[in-house]
Amino acid sequence: MNLIILFNSFNSFYLAQTKQNSIIKLFCLKSVKEEILKAEIVYSERIANETCDCYYDEFKKTASHQDAKTKCKLKTKENLNHNKKI
Repeated sequence: MNLIILFNSFNSFYLAQTKQNSIIKLFCLKSVKEEILKAEIVYSERIANETCDCYYDEFKKTASHQDAKTKCKLKTKENLNHNKKI
């Protein structure tokens, strides 16, 4: 019986984390798309997803929206510049 309660607790925790990630990712994808289009760059779903995955991972580490956003925007910009040279 204790094992079932423990399993349900873990299951609830991971379900909450998944929902949180999904909500954050939805807002992030919308924001990234707006910024890419505003910069007159061709929108790429792959780039947007990579940027938002970076943001979520960094946000979990630092708990700072601004630090995560800054780091991932720079990383995405570097990747875009690198891809243009190829």
